[in-house]
Amino acid sequence: MAFPLSPVALTRALVAVDSRNPSLVPDGPGEREVALLLANILEEWGFAVHVADVAPGRSNVVARIGPTGVAPLVLNGHLDVVGTDGMSHAPFTPELRDGNLYARGATDMKGGIAAMCVAAARAAAAGPLTREVVIAAVCDEEFASIGTRALLADGLTAAAAIITEPTRLAVVPAHKGFAWITVHVQGRAAHGSRYDVGIDANRLAARFLVALDAFEKEELARRTHPLLGRASVHAPLVSGGTGWSTYADECTVKLERRTLPGEQPEAVLREVQALLDMLHAADPAFRATCTLGGAQPPLETPASHPLVTSVVQACRAHGLAGTIDGLSCWTDAALFAEAGIPALCFGPGDIARAHSSTEWVELAQLEQAADILHTVISA
Repeated sequence: MAFPLSPVALTRALVAVDSRNPSLVPDGPGEREVALLLANILEEWGFAVHVADVAPGRSNVVARIGPTGVAPLVLNGHLDVVGTDGMSHAPFTPELRDGNLYARGATDMKGGIAAMCVAAARAAAAGPLTREVVIAAVCDEEFASIGTRALLADGLTAAAAIITEPTRLAVVPAHKGFAWITVHVQGRAAHGSRYDVGIDANRLAARFLVALDAFEKEELARRTHPLLGRASVHAPLVSGGTGWSTYADECTVKLERRTLPGEQPEAVLREVQALLDMLHAADPAFRATCTLGGAQPPLETPASHPLVTSVVQACRAHGLAGTIDGLSCWTDAALFAEAGIPALCFGPGDIARAHSSTEWVELAQLEQAADILHTVISA
């Protein structure tokens, strides 16, 4: 008996499999088990399915249905989930309560994967598709996006991509990017009594943080986007010193800068360097360097793009407002856009519940998302 064409049933099956990302959680098993489960179900539904191991235990599922010959529509979502410490409910035993489904990954984002898979299968069953639909259920979005990067490196092309991240069924053509920057502030180690010799790297770093605070208030507050708000920066990690009675010879400040469309990581690094140069000019004892670590691009697909208008129209056809909104977080949609494939996010659930101690998705939104995506696919 084939698995039922139900987004609720498929979400329940997917969240029951532990797919914690091992790059984030030491004992995380990875995505292979849940990838194989999904692959078997999609094969039952008539898809041509390929499971590819991107790294040991880290698998992508690529499933195709419909005619070839024109550029396909890609429906993308990630199979990995984050850790489960401190959760208020059993993470991998799905619980249905008050019209919601509770489990780790319910909203981020196995519910979205279930909705997109069911939508494609229902559309194919209802009548001949006018183009191929590609289901891309990938690994590792929560860390380095090796899954989607591998798909694109292997030559995946498409007319458009819908990433079914949780958007509360809003149409999201824009989200922020980010850049990670490490600042090394140099001091001089000395006995705690030798103020005449020691240079306290921690106090010098404090000057930098004060300057960074002013930069955010005076400059970044003016950089705004109609869907995303303003650019921002924070210092999540600061460390320096070796003991009570020793001047700190170095302090490391790690920054995360959330970027808007049009902002490039290299430009962000130059702005931090300019702050360091300013502090050095004011006091030659201030010495520091900065380096760029990881970075991911923002997303911006014009609201007038046919992909956006088609999803908006489908939402309205199913009684929703077709709201266009932005996400403050980052998603794999930006990688598709960077590769020249127009992309947006649309899916059930609320990103505010992602990674939280209590995670759930509304059953009604799972059904609505599947219906709306069915309409988009069939257009």
